[in-house]
Amino acid sequence: MQPVLDPNPKNGQKALLTILGAMLGITVVIAVIATVFSP
Repeated sequence: MQPVLDPNPKNGQKALLTILGAMLGITVVIAVIATVFSP
């Protein structure tokens, strides 16, 4: 059984984590903007 997150992830996994993190961050920013501008 391979661990889900290796201590030293390979390039593919690192890119995947970066993409997922960016998507999550963008979602949070959009949610904050929508909350600020909502009446």
